[in-house]
Amino acid sequence: MAIIRSKIGIIGGGISGIAAAKQLAKYDPMVFEATECVGGVWKHCSYRSTKLQTPRCDYEFSDFPWTQRDNTNFPTYEEILDYLYSYAKHFDVLKFFNFNSKVVEIKFVGDREMNYFGEYGSLLTGNPVWEVAVRNNQSQTLQWYAFDFVVMCTGKYGDIPNIPNFPPKKGPKEFNGQVLHTLDYSKLDQEASTKLMKGKKVVVVGYKKSAIDLAVECAEANQGPEGQPCTMVVRTLHWTVPHYSIWGLPFYLFYSTRSSQFLHERPNQGLFRTLLCHMLSPMRKAASKLIESYLEWKLPLEKYGLKPEHPFEEDYASCQMAILPENFFTEADKGKIMFKRTSKWWFWEGGVEFEDNTKLEADVVILATGFDGKKKIKAILPDPFRSLVEFPSGMIPLYRGTIHPLIPNMAFVGYLESVSNLHSAEIRCIWLSRLVDDLFKLPSVEKMLEQITQEMEIMKRTTRFYKRNCISTFSINHSDEICQEMGWQVWRKTNWLAEAFSPYNSQDYAEEK
Repeated sequence: MAIIRSKIGIIGGGISGIAAAKQLAKYDPMVFEATECVGGVWKHCSYRSTKLQTPRCDYEFSDFPWTQRDNTNFPTYEEILDYLYSYAKHFDVLKFFNFNSKVVEIKFVGDREMNYFGEYGSLLTGNPVWEVAVRNNQSQTLQWYAFDFVVMCTGKYGDIPNIPNFPPKKGPKEFNGQVLHTLDYSKLDQEASTKLMKGKKVVVVGYKKSAIDLAVECAEANQGPEGQPCTMVVRTLHWTVPHYSIWGLPFYLFYSTRSSQFLHERPNQGLFRTLLCHMLSPMRKAASKLIESYLEWKLPLEKYGLKPEHPFEEDYASCQMAILPENFFTEADKGKIMFKRTSKWWFWEGGVEFEDNTKLEADVVILATGFDGKKKIKAILPDPFRSLVEFPSGMIPLYRGTIHPLIPNMAFVGYLESVSNLHSAEIRCIWLSRLVDDLFKLPSVEKMLEQITQEMEIMKRTTRFYKRNCISTFSINHSDEICQEMGWQVWRKTNWLAEAFSPYNSQDYAEEK
């Protein structure tokens, strides 16, 4: 079968793939999506209670506002899927999509010395750099494609579950009940998920958003005297917030304005700014303490042993702040949600066992233990490139969260996190489209690595959970640098007062004419 030749290939059809297809539409990109529709994790890793973690006005494309953008309710995953599909249909990008098309292998066919040292040249060389093997999930046929440039949009979540390691003969095979990951659970409809948990002793491993939502769904399925409690096995505690208001103040005032982010360290800030940031550190810590005091007053964290030992700022800086379902602690008060703190656990035939030698009987164990995004990339990248996607720090080294300095003619969108991952994806795709158009040039490999290292060092100093590649505490400065590189105006507001104290969102980065 002959190789099909095209300029740009995009792998993945979630928010990043949709954004990339729209911004690179002039090149008629070919988008490969392994499933039958757009949506990514919103389609394939959500369950009935899954909602957005931010107000809808903070999760929208700059040129396609929500029809009810001032609605204060958090959108459900169905609403988000409708929004993404409407966007793709409105801008006619669905014509670029090849559904049920799974990328199974990538080969490098370009010059092995290209882009490794010195300045980057044009990203569209006129010659194939990558060959991509795509398997049709329906016909099982394999087709090879050749591209000048490839955009990886497979993301960090979904597809490959992160399964804990267990001691010998203490893994899931020893357990007589049912074990599944949230990836498996998300494939169940409401009837099947209720049947799975109703009247069962369920253990949910984890304490992030997916685990919290699961525990509530389990509690709701076990109402009444015959219902069994759900037990959450918690290794690492994280701060949760009930809503976006702290002591009556809007949450964005603490972290999402220029004035609030001025208190935080950022790349390329110079000696004076570094000293000033150090002098202002008490104000930064006071903001974190103020939020913690509200959460301790509002939520029964001490009662259930759920107060984290680390500052709130560290969860925000690692994009791990979760919105708490309204009835989470109500169900806990009713005894329908229980908690077990532990560092190590494993299976026995009747359930799970802990390092303190206590045992917990279970019928069902659900692993809300996340996904292995790096493994997903490494599974299809060829050597020597697969060894380059992870620094010793554990983070993926990407310039502007998009370009790996040592991987030629390839971009990665959706691997850097912020308060709004949709905004992060869109602005990087806008930047990428201008880069492909040769409207500006990338710095040298050395300069890019220097910038990446600075950002990583800031993340490491800000939070112990730095491996998540989150820029939330300096996201505005990060966008400033992207705008500057594209030749855009950096300050996007209409006046200095709004510039200092209003939150930034995608609408502020509408493309300049």
